[in-house]
Amino acid sequence: MKFGHFDDARKEYVITTPQTPYPWINYLGNENFFGLISNTSGGYCFYRDARMRRLTRYRYNNIPVDNGGRYFYVHDEGDFWTPGWMPVKRDLDFYECRHGLGYTSITGERNGVRVNQLAFIPLNYNGEVYKVTVKNTSDKKKSVKLFSFVEFCLWNAQDDMTNFQRNLSIGEVELKDSVIYHKTEYRERRDHYSFFSVNRAIDGFDTDRESFLGLYNGLDNPQVVAKGEPSNSVASGWSPIASHHLKLDLAPGEEQTLVFVLGYVENPQEEKWEALDVINKTRAEAMIAKFAEPAQVDASLAELAAYWNNLLSKYMIETGDEKLGRMVNIWNPYQCMVTFNMSRSASYFESGIGRGMGFRDSNQDLLGFVHQIPGRARERIIDIASTQFDDGSAYHQYQPLTKRGNTEVGIGFNDDPLWLISGTAAYVKETGDFSILDEDVPFDNDTNNSATLFEHLKRSFYHVPNNLGPHGLPLIGRADWNDCLNLNCFSNTPGESFQTTENIEGKVAESVFIAGLFVFVGPDYVEICRRRGLEKEAAEAEALIQGMKETTMKHGFDGDWFLRAYDHFGDKIGSKECAEGQIFIEPQGMCVMAGIGVESGDAEKALDSVIEKLETKHGIVLQQPPYSKYYINLGEISSYPPGYKENAGIFCHNNPWIMIAEAEIGRGDRAFEVYSRIAPAYREDISDLHRMEPYVYSQMIAGRDAVRHGEAKNSWLTGTASWNFVAITQAILGIKPDFDGLKVDPCIPKAWDGYTITRVFRGDTYRIKITNPNHVSKGVAKLTLDGQEITGQVIPVVGDGKTHEVEVVLG
Repeated sequence: MKFGHFDDARKEYVITTPQTPYPWINYLGNENFFGLISNTSGGYCFYRDARMRRLTRYRYNNIPVDNGGRYFYVHDEGDFWTPGWMPVKRDLDFYECRHGLGYTSITGERNGVRVNQLAFIPLNYNGEVYKVTVKNTSDKKKSVKLFSFVEFCLWNAQDDMTNFQRNLSIGEVELKDSVIYHKTEYRERRDHYSFFSVNRAIDGFDTDRESFLGLYNGLDNPQVVAKGEPSNSVASGWSPIASHHLKLDLAPGEEQTLVFVLGYVENPQEEKWEALDVINKTRAEAMIAKFAEPAQVDASLAELAAYWNNLLSKYMIETGDEKLGRMVNIWNPYQCMVTFNMSRSASYFESGIGRGMGFRDSNQDLLGFVHQIPGRARERIIDIASTQFDDGSAYHQYQPLTKRGNTEVGIGFNDDPLWLISGTAAYVKETGDFSILDEDVPFDNDTNNSATLFEHLKRSFYHVPNNLGPHGLPLIGRADWNDCLNLNCFSNTPGESFQTTENIEGKVAESVFIAGLFVFVGPDYVEICRRRGLEKEAAEAEALIQGMKETTMKHGFDGDWFLRAYDHFGDKIGSKECAEGQIFIEPQGMCVMAGIGVESGDAEKALDSVIEKLETKHGIVLQQPPYSKYYINLGEISSYPPGYKENAGIFCHNNPWIMIAEAEIGRGDRAFEVYSRIAPAYREDISDLHRMEPYVYSQMIAGRDAVRHGEAKNSWLTGTASWNFVAITQAILGIKPDFDGLKVDPCIPKAWDGYTITRVFRGDTYRIKITNPNHVSKGVAKLTLDGQEITGQVIPVVGDGKTHEVEVVLG
């Protein structure tokens, strides 16, 4: 069942009912200010850090789930409603939500009044802008009253939800003209405030939540809106809000447009005040002036559209498959950019309080967006590397506001360092900018202890050989890619963190996954060494990689598939010898991606075992059989019910590793089959089952052992986005950045006749036409650049900034 449709021409998903199976959201903002907005106008916004600079309040475990947001109430001769349906939930004569690239437009109509609220965050702007258009669609005059509403969060979202005894006493606002200023704690240590404005004179206001709602009312029935009259309340402690009241007289067919701005301002210490307890509003007034008229909003929207069109133009495919086209050309790269901005911190499944930017996560996210904004990728790499320690280990997360490591989570996730090599190599391949390797980067943000980025990569590489277990495989530490496989925790204490608690010394448990990752990223480190003239270092690294390949086959292969790990007792995990959890997806993907077992045929055996044991119609499950009880030696993975999350759920993040692995051994039909099984656009028709947005990937889909097999959770912020983009664009469609150019190596379904890719690379535009006359999956028979045949499979960098024609014949 569908709840809307794709509008590819406008790059929008159009939702035609407010009652979607779960709130379907969009993200606003591209740089420092961000917002989440649902199809019913729920959500929240923040400046840079969803924990420390939250502007508007969001309640976790809400009932209803999507309650609280930026609302516009309409009072029409005693009848009141909201255009996004929530929170009033009056029946609407018309409803539509259009989620676009960086904006959301919601339209509701009832009893001859149509209201459109269009929300976006302009480029280089620290605030949300709402263009609200109210139209009289009836044949008689209408006198409509409009009430805006936002509820302020007291900045620190965690403290806001816990420290009531203080927070209910400190709320402060200030009013001037049509602007409501939220200045809680500004009198003391804060240099920032927020404001909510409208571009015309108001007929009243409210800034105190209780006065607006009524103490025993919810957002669905505010007493002010029900009466149609504001109370002109001024918050003093308790819960500050901002609500404007406007009276609109509309002739038949007439419409009026208002512009609201919800903004964030920082003032230098010496410029905080105009007078005693009167905040300096200069910067806020300048922000408001930028959107005094609707035409200014329209111009800014056009600028935002041009920004996104430019980003998406970096990689475009022409194909007969409209679902593939909309994923590759629009929604997958868009999601990659959102995950770059958010990491895993702020969504309808992440509070924005508990997690910062992940070391592993952010490096993987780089793979999906580096072609769009290489300059910001460069900055992100430096930020990530600055949270590494001089022994090669790293903080698992860092906070985006301070860019410092998150001490609450700490270190010890032994796959983390290797991802820095992967992210940096992706950047260098995309840009040709080797100078980043000479950047001086601190360890643990200590400028007195620093080294070149290349030295950081070297420490990352050698962190593995320096931390090997009894079989010569890498020690797992607190966890590897799967944060829920906790082999050193041994926790029996409720509420104790599986990830940060080590009740035993972790010097035995080993990870076959990290072994595969070491072999996968190692050649990039070797090549970087060679490019720097370090032949001896390159040779030493190659020997270590080869040794790890051999060790993996000797101690990490179970006859038909790769083992997952060895536990604290030296017992196998992911083996035929195990009663439960006999085979895991991660090592099958990563080890084959690394080329381990390809020549011997063992890689094909491993992937065949995936088909036989892990395959379902909704994707590949993480392991089988699921764990039926809690195993203290395995940790959180066995705490989930069978079929959910890491306990045999379909973890969409690692399904692309199987796609890439299948491409590695030349099975193009199988690679694309795995791709299309989890790609959101291909699942749109089963949205009632899938539940999450049909335009972006989710972290997981419930596995076959779950009660609701096929139901997704944790949409938007997931490494699934970047890895699926890599899998489809590089492994399947076969255009992959390399140190000296674009490597052409498709692995496609045999039935495909061909396709065309436009790829911007290092300032040049390559229009690559791929034909498949012999209907093969893999193999390049001929490659020409501007009519000249090229030896090999790499399109060289021309470097003239022009468009170049490339023809590829498979065979």
